[in-house]
Amino acid sequence: MTISYAGFARPWAAWLAHQLERLGQVTTMLRWDPQPDATLVDELSRLLSAEGRLLMVLDDWYFRLGTRSLEEWTAALREVVPPHADRFAAVSVATQLLPATAAALRPVDLRDVDADEAGRRVLNRLGLAPSGRAVDEEASGAPRFPADPPEVWNIPRRNSRFTGRDGVLEEMYGKLARSAGRPPLETRLALYGISGVGKSQIAVEYAHRFGNDYDVVWWVSATNRGAAREQLAELAARLGLPVGQEIGDRIRAVHEALRTGHPYRRWLLIFDSADDMEQIEGLVPGGPGHVLITTLSRDWSGPGGAQEIEVPPFTRVESVGYARRRAPRLTSRDADDLSAAVQDLPLLLAQTAAWLDANPMPPREYIELIRRGEPSLVGIRISTDYPMAFQTSWAITLNTLRERSPAAVELLKLFAFFAPDAIPVSLLIKARRGDLPGYLADLAAEPISWNTALRRLTESTAVRLTQGQASRPGVVTVQMHRLYHRFLRGDMTEEERDALSAAACRVLVSADPQNPGDTLTWERYADLIEHLEPAGALETSEPSVQGLVVNCVEYLRVRGEYDMGLRLCERFMAHWRSRPAPMQRTMLVLTHQHANMLRRLGRYHEAEAVGSAIVDELGAERADDDADLLRAKDGLAGTLMALGSYERACALFAEVWQSYAVLLGARAPRAMSSRSNYGLALGLLGRYQEALATHHEVLEIRERELQATDPLTLNAATSHAHALRLVGQYQEAASRQEVTARLHEQVMGLHHPQTLRAEHGLALCLRRLGGGGRADALLADVAERCRLVHGPRHPETLMVEADRVVSLREGADLEPALEAAEAVATSYRDLLGEDHPYTVGTLGNLGLVLGETGDRRAALELTERALSGMARAMGPAHPWALGCALNVGGAFRLTGEVEGAAALGEDTLRRAREVLGETHPLTLAAKVALADDLRALRDAPRAAKLEEEALRQLAGTLGGAHPQTLSARRRRRPTWDFEPQPI
Repeated sequence: MTISYAGFARPWAAWLAHQLERLGQVTTMLRWDPQPDATLVDELSRLLSAEGRLLMVLDDWYFRLGTRSLEEWTAALREVVPPHADRFAAVSVATQLLPATAAALRPVDLRDVDADEAGRRVLNRLGLAPSGRAVDEEASGAPRFPADPPEVWNIPRRNSRFTGRDGVLEEMYGKLARSAGRPPLETRLALYGISGVGKSQIAVEYAHRFGNDYDVVWWVSATNRGAAREQLAELAARLGLPVGQEIGDRIRAVHEALRTGHPYRRWLLIFDSADDMEQIEGLVPGGPGHVLITTLSRDWSGPGGAQEIEVPPFTRVESVGYARRRAPRLTSRDADDLSAAVQDLPLLLAQTAAWLDANPMPPREYIELIRRGEPSLVGIRISTDYPMAFQTSWAITLNTLRERSPAAVELLKLFAFFAPDAIPVSLLIKARRGDLPGYLADLAAEPISWNTALRRLTESTAVRLTQGQASRPGVVTVQMHRLYHRFLRGDMTEEERDALSAAACRVLVSADPQNPGDTLTWERYADLIEHLEPAGALETSEPSVQGLVVNCVEYLRVRGEYDMGLRLCERFMAHWRSRPAPMQRTMLVLTHQHANMLRRLGRYHEAEAVGSAIVDELGAERADDDADLLRAKDGLAGTLMALGSYERACALFAEVWQSYAVLLGARAPRAMSSRSNYGLALGLLGRYQEALATHHEVLEIRERELQATDPLTLNAATSHAHALRLVGQYQEAASRQEVTARLHEQVMGLHHPQTLRAEHGLALCLRRLGGGGRADALLADVAERCRLVHGPRHPETLMVEADRVVSLREGADLEPALEAAEAVATSYRDLLGEDHPYTVGTLGNLGLVLGETGDRRAALELTERALSGMARAMGPAHPWALGCALNVGGAFRLTGEVEGAAALGEDTLRRAREVLGETHPLTLAAKVALADDLRALRDAPRAAKLEEEALRQLAGTLGGAHPQTLSARRRRRPTWDFEPQPI
């Protein structure tokens, strides 16, 4: 059986073929593509050349292909169908009434019925008996019933005037489709070609024509990186993924879901206008689905890993067919000559045919103007950077618009100062009257005139309207082809550009919610950001506009979009750094944000350079208690802490905290924030008791001033429990952190970064109490969520992964422990450098794993490197250096160097007593280790005395049943694991 269909109806043809093949019918799908130089009788007769019956799938397009009149169709059907009535059958999937001439085919209607009823009607029309089995739409590889859309769908509206391109579409499908159980030839395709050749329209048509092969079909506009990230992040909610608010969190969750194929394996993502690979770097997913990219460049075949397909201009047949449908008054010769004049470029053909359809000028006269290429004939000044046919056709269009609707032309010019893919018409309508030029303000105030102007623009094909949803009625956005967008800006005088840029900026300022920290405003800020640059907001000195830029940067920071925030800061600062008064308020704020973004991205040395420069510059001009200087010092201290310069960071935090306390009061939010950071720095310096006292005071104030569930109170509680664990008060730390972690989850959700840190702290508390099973499971779960929220190489993720190494080693999972330990140490080295304490400490952890595997020499080498490195970085008496020394002593014993172990043990215990006190867990571990060394040296009396003292103190501080106490009683030599601290 042959199934004849117009390209638009391919999903129906595929579904029908599948249903018939289930009954044992052999089917062939044949796209209906009548040749323009053949008669309809010949074309219909050609369908009968195949054996068997003919099933015609009639949709809105079947009778319109080939520009045949209904009279021709009626005559052809009357001649061809009656003699072969037993071979002809038809189904209707049309959304409009079929022409009366279709009655000869006796079509059955498949619209507005479910799959079972549609199948019953088809079989009844063909006289076939049903199989008795229910239609299985979930069977592997089975086409979805076309009336049931994919589970997740976000694709622009189908272009009802789409013409031809069947060769490109079939080539795309041939590369992506699975056949006979074989995998597809490609999973990534890049459509490339010149601007205006129709790449985006082909991508839209592919999604509609072949979308039924997928469960997820999602469109991402890739001209702007920020917008692209927002659109991809939106897919997380549509997939039902449990994620937090940060965009990076959502994108990583989407990537993981697509990579694993859960909840859907069949997916298609389209990245439109990805002309710059850097714009969507890190956004293109891997996995079992398909990726389609439209681009001007040919860069995607290399590092992009995509098979490229060139999109040529229309064939002449396609051009003629399109032109005659768009402008029915054209003869075949007119359409052919017009196509030649515009070189078969779809965008220009759409422009010129639309003009001819709306204007009475004789086609020959218009075509001659295009051929002569003289836009000056119609009074338009155009850059020679554009093709001559474009220049002339667009000049004529603009001239005609000026004559018929001057307001539409002025509106079009204003559109050029917003991002072309999403011009925010709704913001223009809601703008304050003073935001717009007077004539446009009058236009926006009169709905009929406004909508008339928009309609005029759509008739010229300059723009495309996107209608709002039921909750947001009316036109929400307008899309303009980038070729028109660039041309319009280039065609204006400098005075026009300045005036319209100022108007666009005023519209954006009026739309600023003025509260980037409120999650309810995030959708608005996401919409505003892509318009900042085309509006000229980064170049204006207007304070309100600069305030908008600052708010957008802050939105990106709180949303976790550090890379985008950094780019926006750098673009603004590059423009204003060379201008007068570089220390103006906006520059100060954005310089601080610039350093903050660099630090959040792990680019610590660059952040330090930026922070130090601004502190030096402000320090030379401002008083010590200047608010801007204090803010700069606070930011610099955070960077220094990340770089391991803990003494400098601690001193700066102390200075800032004390200054804020004098200026604003000891309990002021900024003072409390700096004091909390000061406590963290104390902990990193090994001053554990001072850190505990600081965090205890901060927590008490937070609890008095704020609610128990306030994020600041919860954060203070986590820091306090962390400090309790540092001084060895494990039971109290665990008890407090249980409550804190539970509140974090209830208030902030499982995937919030603060919740992850709280649960990480709880896992470590549980491990110190011997709750290995629960601690390990929680740590593994937190590590997985950190990878999703932060990414695999983020400092927070590395901190958790470092602690997982301990769990794996203690659980005797040595192979994964070794792999993880090597990965963490390498990542810290790449991120922070060879000499950073975290690099050194995790290298020591790797040495412990090697010792467990039996590689004693390698273990000794690494633990000694860790000890020397930590002593250089932190000093020989720092608790981290003492822990490294404890491990070197153990490595000495494994290699038989008993005297060296004992000598090092004596020194370690002496320093631990001085720094940490007699009963700190690390001091007690040093006692147990030294007792072991003394026994090996046959100094039994001293060994026994030291062991007895250690066991008594362990039982008194940690309890007789604590794992460290039990291990000491069994005379197992203790080790020390480096735990990177939160910063």
